[in-house]
Amino acid sequence: MKRYDRLKEIQRLDPERDFLEIYRLTATYEFPWDITRALELALYRTYAVPSIGRLLAETAELTGRSQKRYDDTALLLDAVVEHGFDSDSGRTAIRRINQMHRSYDISNDDMRYVLCTFVVPKRWIDMYGWRRLSDHELQAFAVYYRTLGDHMGIKGVPQTFEEFERTLDAYEDEHFGWDEGARKVSDATLALMASWYPGPLAPVLRKASLALLDDALLRAFRYERPGPVARGLTRGALRLRARAVRLLPPRATAHYARQNPEIKGYPDGYEIGGLGTFPTPGTGGCPVPHNRRPGAPVE
Repeated sequence: MKRYDRLKEIQRLDPERDFLEIYRLTATYEFPWDITRALELALYRTYAVPSIGRLLAETAELTGRSQKRYDDTALLLDAVVEHGFDSDSGRTAIRRINQMHRSYDISNDDMRYVLCTFVVPKRWIDMYGWRRLSDHELQAFAVYYRTLGDHMGIKGVPQTFEEFERTLDAYEDEHFGWDEGARKVSDATLALMASWYPGPLAPVLRKASLALLDDALLRAFRYERPGPVARGLTRGALRLRARAVRLLPPRATAHYARQNPEIKGYPDGYEIGGLGTFPTPGTGGCPVPHNRRPGAPVE
């Protein structure tokens, strides 16, 4: 197989019908490392919406149990990618996600915004990936997350990639702002990412992470804007990596998030149904049925 053969395979598929296969090929063969980094940044962006960042601070999930929260989020989302929406594992993962969200007073607008952040990692890949995403892949990404939003009972989910992108940008323009709790969550997340590497590298990794943030995020968290040298070195290193990856042979086997070295909390394995937090009895439960055909409207 040559470097662009899998892209040709993707383009032979129908993005409306074969969206899961396209998403899986892109995320686990073409860009596993980049998709992981892009989704990390996507979730990080949500902290800058005060209603989201404040809630995360109040739950202490990301300040007191950062590694577990990171692991559980990645593994639950990964289960749907690997096994599909109709599988037992996929349904269990979505049910767990819904049970956790239902335990808190989260607005539909905030839920829809978080969903949008998952779609727009295109921006990371366009800047730092070994190739840009094709229109075919963007259509499939939109259908994939449209379907996930449907299973989560989110109302008013965008239908196209362009609508996802516009919804995200408008929400951030209106809602990004300072919150003390959100800043604590941000600091805890940066510390978690630095903890994955040898201790002496922690200050360098923190600076590199800040260098990847756009000005809107830096203002929301009141971080000092990194200088041009830090930004240039960090972004230049990522672009050099992309050039190197472009010269490598294509990946022969799929790489799922559960195989990432950053997942550290389950050395002896895990059960999907045991991931995440569990609501107080009487407050949890899946808000949407899962015994209906994919794409059918929520009753």
